[in-house]
Order: sequence, then C-alpha cells, then structure tokens
Amino acid sequence: MKIRQSTAEDFEALYLLDQACFTAEIAYSRRTLRAFLRLPNMMCLVSDAPDGIAGFILTDHEGALGHVVTLDVAAAFRRRQLGSALLAEAEGRLAAEGVREMEIETATSNEAAIAFWKKHGYLASGILDGYYGKGLDAYWMTKKLIKDRGL
Repeated sequence: MKIRQSTAEDFEALYLLDQACFTAEIAYSRRTLRAFLRLPNMMCLVSDAPDGIAGFILTDHEGALGHVVTLDVAAAFRRRQLGSALLAEAEGRLAAEGVREMEIETATSNEAAIAFWKKHGYLASGILDGYYGKGLDAYWMTKKLIKDRGL
C-alpha cells in the first residue's frame, strides 16, 4: 500500500477512523485532533483505501525524542501489515530528522496493541495511572531508533 503525507482534505476521514478504532474515552475529539495536526513538528502519514483511508499514523517530535500520538488502522485492513508499514515509514522519516528514541502510550487492557508494540521493539517503561481517565491506565513504552555509538 502506498503511504503519503496527509492533507487538510483528509481531516474528516482521519477523525472518523479514529472514532472507529477507539472507545469514546480514548478516541480524539475533532478539536483535539485538529490541535495535534497543527503542531509544528507533527507528521501524519496515511494509506488510502478505495473508499477512504485504510490507516494513518500521527507522530510528533522534539529534538531526539519522537512520540507516536496514534496509529489507526481500519478493521478491514488489520492483520495485513499496514500498521507495521506506517510505523516503519514514520520511524524512518523521524530517524532521518535526528530522532533517536520513540515513545507511545497504550492502554494496559489493550492486549493486541501491547503485542503489536512489543513486536516492533517497544518496551514498557512504566505505567501511567489514569492516563485515559479514571481507571484507564496506560503503559508508557519506548524504543531506541538508533543504538548509541558512544559519540
């Protein structure tokens, strides 16, 4: 699948996909999603489907630290390596910009997501109590993009 940079015209499709992928407690409001997309170091990569967007990844970074804000894949396109492809493309682009470590938050109850992130080299570095609201904790997971060469 082809991966491209998102455009302003993608907004509604991004919003609807995020709503479909996450529960109301975790999915982003239109306002929050717009705010993320306007941040100076935000990157949003999408993969198109014949009838819309199959998936997208939203990342930001500051210096050598990158952050996956969300990775959304439509149910019909899961288990086809689309999430892996979006993540690899984002990590590659961020590494080229000098990012050396990535972080992600994921619900401690989301076993499929935890397995996905672990498969891609992310390790749980802590638990964020109430991250998604009362009783909804998150793992804070991190990954080194490029091993430190002692420089």
